[in-house]
Amino acid sequence: MIWILLLLAVVPAIEIYGFILMSDWIGGWNTFFFVILSGLIGLIIVRHEATQVFKDAQSQMQSGQVPGRAFIEGVCIFAGGVLLLSPGFFTDIVGFTLVFPLTRPFYRHFVLKWIEKKMKDGKIITFRRF
Repeated sequence: MIWILLLLAVVPAIEIYGFILMSDWIGGWNTFFFVILSGLIGLIIVRHEATQVFKDAQSQMQSGQVPGRAFIEGVCIFAGGVLLLSPGFFTDIVGFTLVFPLTRPFYRHFVLKWIEKKMKDGKIITFRRF
């Protein structure tokens, strides 16, 4: 819980610093347009990647497999989309890395390790259907 409070304090400070730094480099209006442009480009990329992951999940379900990997990739794309829609440079960088297929396995690895740890600790209960 303390890490959430720390995150809510640190991320806006980093974003404000990024806005000030970029405004000094390229100007205030250019910074504003850059933030809007990165959000729009991010939205286009998120729509494309989400469609691809949805198609992969559909094909896995049609072949009788559980789309676990596609589900985690969908969660990563959703989180990346939320970060891309929030204004700021730091959140845009993290959002783009969550959305791009080449960097997404890095996050997928950590999400799988987190889920595995929660299951071992007994904090996530799974049910089998026979």
